Amino acid sequence: MKKGIHPENYRLVVFKDMSNDNMVLTKSCAATKETVVYTDGNEYPVVKLEISNTSHPFFTGKLKLVDTAGRVDKFMNKYKKYAKKAE
Repeated sequence: MKKGIHPENYRLVVFKDMSNDNMVLTKSCAATKETVVYTDGNEYPVVKLEISNTSHPFFTGKLKLVDTAGRVDKFMNKYKKYAKKAE
C-alpha cells in the first residue's frame, strides 16, 4: 500500500438521513461544521443525507417519493395544460 495517500484526520461522525431521522455513527474524515447529540448522549459532527438505505425504496420495499427540490411540482406545472386536453 502506498504511503501518504490516505487522510490522517479520521474521527467519529454521525450520518443523518433527513427523510426519516435515522442516524449512524461511524468514522469519517468528511468536513462538516454542524453537530448533533447522538443517542449515547455525546455530541458529534453531523453529515446530513437526503436518502440512505433506511429510506431508499430499493432497500425498504416501499414506493415512497422523496422530492426535496420540487422537481415533481415543476414537471406537473409544465405539463398541466396538456392534461386538461386529454380528459
